Amino acid sequence: MPTPHEALDALLAGAPRVVELAGRFAAAGHELALVGGPVRDALLGRVGTDWDLATSARPQQSEQVLSGWADAVWDIGREYGTIGARKDGLDLEVTTYRRDTYDPDTRKPDVDYGDTLEGDLARRDFTINAMALHLADRLFVDPFGGLGDLSRQVLRTPSTPEQSFSDDPLRMLRAARFTAALGFTADPGVVEAMTEMAERITIVSAERVRDELVKLVTSPRPRDGLTLLVDTGLADQVLPEVSALRMTKDEHNRHKDVYEHSLTVLDQAIALEFRLGGGPDFVCRFAALMHDVGKPRTRRFGDDGQVTFHHHDVVGATMTSKRMKALRFSSEQVKAVSALVALHLRFHGYGEGQWTDSAVRRYVRDAGPHLERLHVLTRADCTTRNRRKAARLQRTYDALEERIARLAEQEEMAAVRPDLDGNQIMTILGIGPGREVGEAYRHLLEVRLDQGPLDETRAREELLAWWATRRRA
Repeated sequence: MPTPHEALDALLAGAPRVVELAGRFAAAGHELALVGGPVRDALLGRVGTDWDLATSARPQQSEQVLSGWADAVWDIGREYGTIGARKDGLDLEVTTYRRDTYDPDTRKPDVDYGDTLEGDLARRDFTINAMALHLADRLFVDPFGGLGDLSRQVLRTPSTPEQSFSDDPLRMLRAARFTAALGFTADPGVVEAMTEMAERITIVSAERVRDELVKLVTSPRPRDGLTLLVDTGLADQVLPEVSALRMTKDEHNRHKDVYEHSLTVLDQAIALEFRLGGGPDFVCRFAALMHDVGKPRTRRFGDDGQVTFHHHDVVGATMTSKRMKALRFSSEQVKAVSALVALHLRFHGYGEGQWTDSAVRRYVRDAGPHLERLHVLTRADCTTRNRRKAARLQRTYDALEERIARLAEQEEMAAVRPDLDGNQIMTILGIGPGREVGEAYRHLLEVRLDQGPLDETRAREELLAWWATRRRA
């Protein structure tokens, strides 16, 4: 690891505008320091895009210094002492030193401006985020041993973890997120406080919890963060469906450990993300995590001692949808993840390739825009240690994908529609707009899926035959 001065000097060498701004603040009689994440990332040898700055200047004074220098200035964070600015495409946030106090019933602080950088750093979440660089004299500031914790890869809090998590319970989720993002280990005192104070997370808004979970799941090592959430009981509060998977562990080895299986599926889905473009895909990862959450509710023991989980895919999709809605995910994300959970078993009906072309078309139709994600999830869901079985499943899914590609090339399956549109249906049947047109359209879509593309004459015959049967009924 480079020395702090070497790492931070290298960082500032690529940001002359930040150095220039520090000179403007110093000329106005104010301190300016680089704080938190940018300092941590520079010491880890990472190039970040955030520039969090702390200053002795009050917001109005910061605004005065920035005005006339920045290309744009905004004060949307003024309530918390933050003034934002943009210069030559570089976004900066300048926040007045603070020493916050908290109401125990809310995580929103009563903002009280402070006078020292050290006092400002004391209110930070973890020591690795409580380091700073005084920009005027390039003085590295580390009052809580963050550099040592960074070297040891340990998460500690500047104050006692009990006080820190009482002030802002969201920091407990951040501990799990940093575990997943950085590969660090939470200090035993941090773990103990998270365990004792897990219920306090309930005062945090669903949106804040959601955002932390998204960051955790899309981190390089989500398994580590999720394990910390489950072990401390935080998952019982924010993702109880996942912690409940441990309850299905079978001491008699009559079925696999569903909790560990789910984490392994998540790991394997991440390894297959190159099929989706290579970047972290939250929808696919979260579907991998949640795909078996219906098992605890559907577990049944037969007379022969065998364990079944009939319809856990359908039950799990409903549970997933409910949880994601409670966490205020967008309707698009809810539908996407729930659909993947509902479909994750469909492939196992394929057997040795007995599906008809109609069944393959329906598989594609039901997956819709998430077909590639379904490919990844289905392949990741194979965690058997039986190499012959794993190889057979892979060959079978290879064959299914080849059939999908072949049919797609022949029939443009990505845009499967009936062979007659609504206007043609109304003309042929002599009816106007209404429910019957929709019913006819859906019937022709089923015919299209069953038989493949039809010419207009055959499609017309199918429509008239359906219409005659419908009218007789």
